[in-house]
Amino acid sequence: MNLNNLNSVPKLPARWKVYAPLGAVALLTLIGLASCGQTIQPGNVGVKIRTLGPNAGVDKAALPSGWHLNLIGERIIEFPAIQRTYTYTREKDERGPENEEINFSDNNALPMTADVQLVMRIDAGKAPELYKRYRLTFDQMFEGPIRNDVRSAIAAETELVSVEFLYRGGRQQVIQKALARVNRKWEPQGVNISQLDWIGTIRYPQVILDSIQAKTKADADAAAAQAQVAVAKAQADARIEEARGQAEANRLIAQSIAASPGVVQLRAIEKWDGKLPQVTGSATPFIDLKKAD
Repeated sequence: MNLNNLNSVPKLPARWKVYAPLGAVALLTLIGLASCGQTIQPGNVGVKIRTLGPNAGVDKAALPSGWHLNLIGERIIEFPAIQRTYTYTREKDERGPENEEINFSDNNALPMTADVQLVMRIDAGKAPELYKRYRLTFDQMFEGPIRNDVRSAIAAETELVSVEFLYRGGRQQVIQKALARVNRKWEPQGVNISQLDWIGTIRYPQVILDSIQAKTKADADAAAAQAQVAVAKAQADARIEEARGQAEANRLIAQSIAASPGVVQLRAIEKWDGKLPQVTGSATPFIDLKKAD
């Protein structure tokens, strides 16, 4: 190995020896800052929480979507600021396999369950106060106090009606009243629920379904029987009216004959073929020829 070649390697300028460490420090600083930042997704707002320093607590101003720096002792909670659809279902969904169906009963304490969905958003300006009051993330609020209030509102309305009312079309009226109940509490706090709907049908106890179906069949049979009675009565009334008409016609004919006996004789002559009966008795012929002459 030629040592003279080593001496021939170009040497860095003196100022580079100073800038290189500073550049490395700056690069490491940028990497550190980037790792401490957080991006708030479009459609969401952020709430910054500080756990250290004189300004510890919840910032009053919500953060818009975009990248934000998190220093030591800081973190950001996101809340949805645009309308989105969320569900409480028996089956697993994107939030997990837990059974979140809503339980309620009618005015006779008959138990039922159902899946429901909400269309909701958070008022951006009230997001910090909302977190300060409950100290919960949005998912925790949705799965906890909001779900409890939705269940309570639905239960409060279904307990005022019968299962037959729900089964025969009253369920939409009930859930709209439940929506009004929920909004009376949450809308002033910045949670805007614009829709509350059933997903699919209510899950009624099988014994109730059997009872309702039997009652429906009985009602249908009774209606059919009433219809048959109505038809029979109409037919009987028609026959009575027909008989009355015939009786009235016979009465008029008899009255006419009594008033004009010659009418019968005239009609007999009109029908006679001119031939006398071959066998006659002592009785008078059916036509009085003398009168006919």
